[in-house]
Amino acid sequence: MNTNYRIEKDSMGELQVPDNALYGAQTQRAINNFPISGLTLPSAFIKTVALIKQTAAKVNMELGVLDDARGQAIIQAAEQIIQGEHSDQFPIDIFQTGSGTSTNMNVNEVLAHLASESGSVAIGANDHVNMGQSSNDVIPTAIHISSALECQRQLLPALEHLAKTIESKACACKNHTKTGRTHLMDAMPMTLEQELGAWALQIRNGIDRINSALPRVQKLAQGGTAVGTGINAHPKFAAKFADTMTVVTGIAFSPNDSFFESLSCQDAIVELSGQLKTIAVSLMKIANDLRWMNSGPLAGLGEIELTALQPGSSIMPGKVNPVIPEAAAMVAAQVIGNDATITVAGQSGTFQLNVMLPVIAYNILQSIEIISQVSITLADKAISDFSVREDNLQDALARNPILVTALNPIIGYAKAAEVAKSAYKQGRPIIDVAEEMTDISRAELEKILEPKHLAAGGVN
Repeated sequence: MNTNYRIEKDSMGELQVPDNALYGAQTQRAINNFPISGLTLPSAFIKTVALIKQTAAKVNMELGVLDDARGQAIIQAAEQIIQGEHSDQFPIDIFQTGSGTSTNMNVNEVLAHLASESGSVAIGANDHVNMGQSSNDVIPTAIHISSALECQRQLLPALEHLAKTIESKACACKNHTKTGRTHLMDAMPMTLEQELGAWALQIRNGIDRINSALPRVQKLAQGGTAVGTGINAHPKFAAKFADTMTVVTGIAFSPNDSFFESLSCQDAIVELSGQLKTIAVSLMKIANDLRWMNSGPLAGLGEIELTALQPGSSIMPGKVNPVIPEAAAMVAAQVIGNDATITVAGQSGTFQLNVMLPVIAYNILQSIEIISQVSITLADKAISDFSVREDNLQDALARNPILVTALNPIIGYAKAAEVAKSAYKQGRPIIDVAEEMTDISRAELEKILEPKHLAAGGVN
C-alpha cells in the first residue's frame, strides 16, 4: 500500500485518501468521479456552508439534541473554515452531483476531522456535523446566504461608490455643453452633466433592483431536510436557525414559507441574477459611451481623455487604449452569460429538488464579485479623473446643422431642413447660413441657437 495514503470507509466501502487530507471517503469519491473543469466553489460559498454547520450546531445544542462537547468542537472547527483556514481541503469540481451533496459532505468530513482532533469524543460527519440537515436544504440555504452576504458586503457598497463618483463627475461637468447623438449621428445639444446623470440613474436603479430581490433571497430552505417535510430536524430547528443566522450576520433571514419551494426551485436566485444582468447591461452602455467619447484622439470624437494607464500596442508606439471600459464591457458580457446559465439551471427543478445547484452557486457568486470589483475600478480609474476636451466639444457644436431644429416653430420644418442641408453641404456654421436664408436677425439667431440655451430645452 502507498504509505502516503490512509484507508477511509463510507457506506460504499473502503477508499484510499491522502494522509494529509482532512476530508474522508465521500470527498475522495467525488474527486475521483468529477475530474471535469478544475473549477471549485468560491471561498465565500465554502465559508457559508461552514457558517451553516456552526449555526446548526449551536441550535441543536440549544434544542438539547446535540451534546455540548461535540457541539462546541464543531463550532470551533467551523470557525477555522470561516476564517479562511484549510482552503485547500475543498477541491471538488463544480460539475458534480446536482444537489451539491459532494460539497456538503466535503465540509462535513473536514469539520468532523478537525472537531474530533480537538476533543475526546468521536464526531461523525453525518450524525453530528450534518445533524438535522440534508444536502438538499444546506446547499440552497448556502446559495441564498452567501448571495445575500456578498450583495451587502461587496455589491451594494461598490454600486453606491460608482453612483456617487458619476454624480460628482457630472456636477463638475455641468458647464460643458456638447453635441448630443442619436443613431450615432449629430443631434441637439446637451450638457455632460445631463449625459452622466443618466448613467448615475442607471446605477441607482440597479441598486434598487438588487434591494427589491433580496427579501426573497433572505428566505431560507434550512429545516426542510430531504424533500421539504423536515424529517429528522427538530420542529423548532428552522426558526431558531434563521434567528441565529440573523444575529450572526446582521441580515434578516427567515424560514421560507414553503420548504418544498426552497428545495425544488431557485427562483429567487434566478430573479437576483436577472437584476445583475440588468446592471451588466447598464455597465456595458456606460463603458461603450466612455469608449466612444474617448475615441481618437485625432480621428475620433475626442470629447474626453481617459487617464493613460498602460501602453496600448505591442507594435504601435504611443498608442493608449481605453482599457478600463473594455474590462467593464467584458465583465458585463460574462455576467450576461452567467445569467443564461443560471436561467437554464433554474429550470432544472424536477419534482422536489433542483439538480444544478453547484453551477448556480458558482455563477451567481462570480457575477456578484466581478460586478462589485469592476464598478470600483470603473469609478476610480476611468470616470473620476477623465479630462474634458472643451475645444473639440465647441468645434462640433459650431458645425452642428441640427441646431436648426430650434427654428422649426419660426420658419417651419421644411425651411429648417433646407438651411440644415445647405450648412452641411457648405461646411459652414448653421448661424451664418440661417442668417442668409431667413429674415431672422443675427442677434435673435444667436439667442435662439445658443447651445447652452438649447441644452436646457430652449427655455428662456
